[in-house]
Amino acid sequence: MAEIGDDIERAAEILRKGGVVAIPTETVYGLAANGLNTNAVAKIYDIKQRPSFNPLILHLSGIEQIDRYASDISVEANLLASNFWPGPLTLILPKQPLIPDLTTAGQPSVALRVPAHPITRKLLQLLDFPLAAPSANPSGYISPTTARHVQENLGDKISYILDGGPCKVGIESTIVSVVNKKAKILRCGSITREEIQNFVDIDDSYSIASFNNIIAPGMLTSHYAPNKTLVFGEITPNSGVSNSPNIALLNYQKYKTFVPEATQFVLSESGNIEEAAKNLFEMLRKLDSMEVDKIFAEPVPSFGIGLAINDRLSRASSNVNNENKFGS
Repeated sequence: MAEIGDDIERAAEILRKGGVVAIPTETVYGLAANGLNTNAVAKIYDIKQRPSFNPLILHLSGIEQIDRYASDISVEANLLASNFWPGPLTLILPKQPLIPDLTTAGQPSVALRVPAHPITRKLLQLLDFPLAAPSANPSGYISPTTARHVQENLGDKISYILDGGPCKVGIESTIVSVVNKKAKILRCGSITREEIQNFVDIDDSYSIASFNNIIAPGMLTSHYAPNKTLVFGEITPNSGVSNSPNIALLNYQKYKTFVPEATQFVLSESGNIEEAAKNLFEMLRKLDSMEVDKIFAEPVPSFGIGLAINDRLSRASSNVNNENKFGS
């Protein structure tokens, strides 16, 4: 099994040799390798069993590196980078030729981020290459927010997990395309639409479904899913939940009185939407380990990071197609 530790130098040496290491970020744990080394990047896809058409995010040590890996950087892109890096914002920009096609899944654009986690920032400062680092879990499964989660899922496939404690945000980064002057939000995260709109105009004249290719992580219909069937919608006695055997509930703020409390989790009893986001993947993993047949999850308030939580739950439920609605 992979060793869990805090030896940044050891992690750096593995990465320099073309190896793969799990790293902490403020969002979720990433499965990291040299993003300019095709063989190293191929290991990420193999370990995760990730489709090769799904591009990776390159993690940089600082905003000063943006020109090295992106070209034709607009004023709008610079504004977003200057105001949200380091932090949970990924920018889709035209790529420089030195980035391998495997890293970007053949796209002419690249996803860039400067993470805020102090351990990973120190690691990046020791390296002379960026780190490709999707979430450190099997493709499509629940993202990891602790080193233990990584060990449980990938511990037999990697040698080292750099431990940075529980992730503070707990939801993957907001992804914004700024290839043209207007910004397109491709994935919701903790950086909200309102925060982005303070600096740039947002283009709403499109939908993610309108893109011909997957140009960024998080655009797959089914994603972030437990092995158990997950049903996403309002939970009420009339929805059939109380009559369903072997079920568990994921609630936003309150336990439901018509289902045994032992088979329920609450994301935030105080109604704190940031706490709910931080707890989401941990609680989904706990629910997935229970001896139940189906998980029912209710929406959280659709503002701020709540939009990201609902997005993850919706995608987690899409693997059951028409079964993901109550009453079916």
